[in-house]
Amino acid sequence: MNAWHNEKLLNGIANGLFVVAGLLAGYFAMLFAAHWPGLPLRTVQIENAVMHVTAEQVGASLEGRVQGNFFGADLGAVRAALEELPWVRRVEVRRAWPDRLAVRIEEHTALARWPDERLVNTHGELFVGSAVPGLPLLGGPPGSELEVTERYRVFSELLAPIGGRPSQVLLTARQAWQVRVALPDRPALTLDLGRDQPKHPVNDRLARFVAVYPSTVARLAASLDHVDLRYPNGFALRVPDLRDDVADPRGKRT
Repeated sequence: MNAWHNEKLLNGIANGLFVVAGLLAGYFAMLFAAHWPGLPLRTVQIENAVMHVTAEQVGASLEGRVQGNFFGADLGAVRAALEELPWVRRVEVRRAWPDRLAVRIEEHTALARWPDERLVNTHGELFVGSAVPGLPLLGGPPGSELEVTERYRVFSELLAPIGGRPSQVLLTARQAWQVRVALPDRPALTLDLGRDQPKHPVNDRLARFVAVYPSTVARLAASLDHVDLRYPNGFALRVPDLRDDVADPRGKRT
């Protein structure tokens, strides 16, 4: 049968041509809308309250990066530019008719300091930001930020019954843990917890110390600066060196 007399085939070809024509028309319409000077972008508006990001920083970061009109602006480029700003964790950008980009900025919430002068947020991520007074110090090998952050939270909960607060949590290159603890009405203590072991986890060692602290360390008159918790069923204490001699009743210096 001659193809030109095949009604179904001709209808299929015609429908296909209509679809292609529609797609081409839509494409060229989008190109026209994206470059039409009658829809300029006039405003970039931050829709939520921010603490660390200023309007001046937003304007400077977007200068020369917002190209095209309302339809043609690259939202991904705008988002990437804003996420380069200090304290910015994540950005959402959308078009708001007729001439505005609406922006929502999620800022980092600082949880601690890191030894390289960066900060750690509540998600265990490092970021660049200005110093915040009173933050604890966390540290560890590269890539350990989340692990150290999670362990900091666990240590904080374990120390709460004795009023302790971790002011420093460090993970060494050998995977050993050390905690500096601020205590009410007593000098700070450094706790060497050692490495996690299947039979003697670090958390269990710290929990055991907290359980006996009121009846042991808290009753000692001497000022302590270091506790070694790396033992399976006990701990060792170290008294700091005395700078001044102490006279006993017999007149001797001790």
